[in-house]
Amino acid sequence: MVDRPGSSTQAVLVSLDFGEPDYAENLEEVQLLASSAGVTALAVIKGRRQRPDPAHFAGKGKVEEIANAVAENHASLAIFNHELSPVQERNLEKRLNCRVVDRTSLILDIFAQRAQSHEGKLQIELAQLEHLATRLVRGWTHLERQKGGIGLRGPGETQLETDRQLLGKRVKILKEKLIKLKGQREVQRRARRRANLLNVALVGYTNAGKSTLFNRLTRAGVYAADKLFATLDTTTRRVHTTQGAAVVLSDTVGFIRRLPHTLVAAFRATLEETIHADLLLHVVDASSADREAQIAAVNQVLAEISADAIPQVLVFNKIDLTRVPPRIERDEYGRIIRTWISASTGEGLESVRLVLEEYATNALRNSATHSPAAA
Repeated sequence: MVDRPGSSTQAVLVSLDFGEPDYAENLEEVQLLASSAGVTALAVIKGRRQRPDPAHFAGKGKVEEIANAVAENHASLAIFNHELSPVQERNLEKRLNCRVVDRTSLILDIFAQRAQSHEGKLQIELAQLEHLATRLVRGWTHLERQKGGIGLRGPGETQLETDRQLLGKRVKILKEKLIKLKGQREVQRRARRRANLLNVALVGYTNAGKSTLFNRLTRAGVYAADKLFATLDTTTRRVHTTQGAAVVLSDTVGFIRRLPHTLVAAFRATLEETIHADLLLHVVDASSADREAQIAAVNQVLAEISADAIPQVLVFNKIDLTRVPPRIERDEYGRIIRTWISASTGEGLESVRLVLEEYATNALRNSATHSPAAA
């Protein structure tokens, strides 16, 4: 459906510093994103600017430097660790003589590679179409070929008008399918509520170790890897506590700073497992020097999807990479609010089970208190 950067494995990375305090972390992150997309970075171009250039994002001299790096390394792709406008992208491609991909397109490409479920693939395609809608001027004749000639061009219509019609029809179909899947999930959630099951969602920054923890708790065998966005599709399993209480645990897509709004919107259906959770286990990479900023990025996305009021327990993972021992921290009411574990080694895992145990027990107690029989 769309040219994907994964098909062009040799690239030049561009990351300009506009005075952000987390510039170094952002630079490291785009290198990890490129690697996750299967791209080999042949060169990294850095520089400082006060503001983006309206035409080429970078200044004339910097664009010349990027062009030389592309030519010298025979790169077929230039990846910008920024969000480019359609005009900037087109101008850069003309000047650099190679495909240009911005941060949003790169993340979309990784999502397209990793989505496994039917719903995940629908959400990715919707996000791609909505992101690329502003780039229709480049021509989308391939969309008509791939979709089997949907909405053939009528008399007097330009190719651009035809492409817009094709795009609009496909977006409408995708949204209708996702609404249907949303209804099916709501039926499942109502059944869980009737069964008095505690709904717990694992959230956290990408590559924090959510899927490894999920597998430890459920033995589900969900794919886990040391790369960004290893898991995209929400997986739900039942976990039984030692006291017999049943908990429904969901593993969700990892968040990232500057997450494209098109992705937040497209994945809102999947993120509903987070919105409707009774408890969030916020998994944090304890070994990351940037963990506080990552926590803030996750909380920002939770606020965007109206999930910031849900009770949250911070799970500091990967203590095997630090010298921090496993432990728990409680608030003034005796509730666990933080725990330190290693999902990889299993160290401290009993503290997470204790969190589930205590919250499930309290949920059952509250349910019994407010039931008609109790009244």
